[in-house]
Amino acid sequence: MAKEIAGLIKLQIKAGAANPSPPVGPALGSKGVNIMDFCKKFNAATQDKGGKVLPVIITVYADKSFDFVVKTPPVANQLLEFSKAKKGSGQPNRNKVAEVTWEQVKQIAQEKMPDLNCFTLKAAMTMVAGTARSMGITVKGDFPENV
Repeated sequence: MAKEIAGLIKLQIKAGAANPSPPVGPALGSKGVNIMDFCKKFNAATQDKGGKVLPVIITVYADKSFDFVVKTPPVANQLLEFSKAKKGSGQPNRNKVAEVTWEQVKQIAQEKMPDLNCFTLKAAMTMVAGTARSMGITVKGDFPENV
């Protein structure tokens, strides 16, 4: 028989750096989950990711046990990493803060593909480019036709 699900918790935590302080502690404590047990398992599963911010979905069951799924880093964080910008623009239509190439956009799209709701690499690249545009990051060149 399947376990009864008591709730879902969505968090963004640095890889290998989960600890009982907010936001992890209060979110898990309110559902009755053993916080240190989660922190140990999460840190062990993500120690090779190098301190990137990772979205995690925690499924809490009625008997206070849990499972978690770690997703790929957010596109915005990856764009900032590639462009070496500190943050996105406050007025993305007027002030551009950085540039990325279509090759970098393709690399981000390939890495993020399992978590996106699209079926082709071309569609994933346009989604990443749209995120870049909304952050004030310019994508250099023309869209590659051989994708």
